[in-house]
Amino acid sequence: MDRLTSSRLDQILHRARDLRVLVVGDLMLDVYLRGAASRISPEAPVPVVRVSEEWRALGGAANVAANVVALGAQCTVVGTIGRDAAGAELRQELAECGITDDALVEVEGRPTTVKTRVMVRHHQVARYDIEMEDDVEAEITDALIASIHEQIDKVDAVVLEDYNKGVLVPRVIQTAIAAARLGNKPVIVDPKYRSFFDYAGASVFKPNLIELQTALRAEVEPDDPEWLEQIRRRLDCEHLLVTLGEDGMALRSADGAYMRVPTMARSVYDVSGAGDTVTATLAVALAAGESATGAAVLANHAAGIEVGKAGVATVSPDELREVVREHHERAVSASARD
Repeated sequence: MDRLTSSRLDQILHRARDLRVLVVGDLMLDVYLRGAASRISPEAPVPVVRVSEEWRALGGAANVAANVVALGAQCTVVGTIGRDAAGAELRQELAECGITDDALVEVEGRPTTVKTRVMVRHHQVARYDIEMEDDVEAEITDALIASIHEQIDKVDAVVLEDYNKGVLVPRVIQTAIAAARLGNKPVIVDPKYRSFFDYAGASVFKPNLIELQTALRAEVEPDDPEWLEQIRRRLDCEHLLVTLGEDGMALRSADGAYMRVPTMARSVYDVSGAGDTVTATLAVALAAGESATGAAVLANHAAGIEVGKAGVATVSPDELREVVREHHERAVSASARD
């Protein structure tokens, strides 16, 4: 497995300050309501939650963007929002994170995607969603494509973040990949089932275990390099990176490289958002010139930090430095014992 040293990490993080990532996909606003529940409603067998806290956060592709800027890089997002209050709130959250929103497309009659979670202490008791999952119309597709063309020369990597909310239609996907590859910029894809086989030409195709099993309608064999190679060729990507939850990751590359990366999580508090953290870290590392194997190792470290936090969260450079230093010290100690 590629060794990630503290000095190598510092080089990546230093380069990240001069990089910009373009994130194209389904933007969401996450709303959290937290309170206490001491009784059951007389109207239905559900708890009555007395809300004492309410806050908002970036979700979906916007959370990937938040993770990019948390690592020190710059980020621009391309996607749709509604001409509604939630859209204005999403723009505000993007601005507070320092994410460029000039390339967003406002759509009349299509609501901003909002996921509202009701929490009792640290436990989610309900979630309600406001969203439209239909593919965007041709006029909106044209506007998204125009935004990609306007931004592509200003960025160093492209992320396609699919949550099946209608932004990543085939024309948008094909335009983004072709434009990025023409400029020799890495393209990282986080897919969902609807367009799973439409991402030919991606640099890194990063499904999770369930997504890959669902798309293939077969069991995934992450410990079989030849099986992974067949799938990589079928997907027509340069690198296939399968995230396996508590079992880490499996990477298979066009040059024949194969790597199994064990999980780096010290404790698992909440897996929400871990995939977004992996995607963002891959994009920043690859844009900084890191190899796919090195980027996967770094992303695995980042995911291990993220799952130790409550809810959707980002990972800071200092947190990465600390965990890489600890991992190196453990490796040295184990080597000395041997």
